[in-house]
Amino acid sequence: MKKLSQFTLFDWDSFQKGKVFVCTSVTELKNYDTQEHIGTKVEVVIAKDETEYNVRDGETVTNLYEKLVFKVNKDIEIPLNAVVQPQKVTCTVYGEFKNQLSCFAEDIIIVPNKQN
Repeated sequence: MKKLSQFTLFDWDSFQKGKVFVCTSVTELKNYDTQEHIGTKVEVVIAKDETEYNVRDGETVTNLYEKLVFKVNKDIEIPLNAVVQPQKVTCTVYGEFKNQLSCFAEDIIIVPNKQN
């Protein structure tokens, strides 16, 4: 059977629950074919992961400190080390072992720092 991966849906809302994303890099997003500027790539690290994963007995799973890149089709400015929250995210799982994630976000907002 061919093209089965197009029917695999990634549940972003469940994946992002219990996670905190911290910005580590902001770069230009270019069209692969034309090299035309089309937006912003925001790289984040997962700084907190309290997501409950389906695991086998005795298995421990976390994505703590894993990096993700969000592609946003507009220009945005995010300071380094800012806690961010991607908005309206769509992801595609890819790779030989289905362990890579391509993420597009409509926007990324900065989470206000709560200092008392």
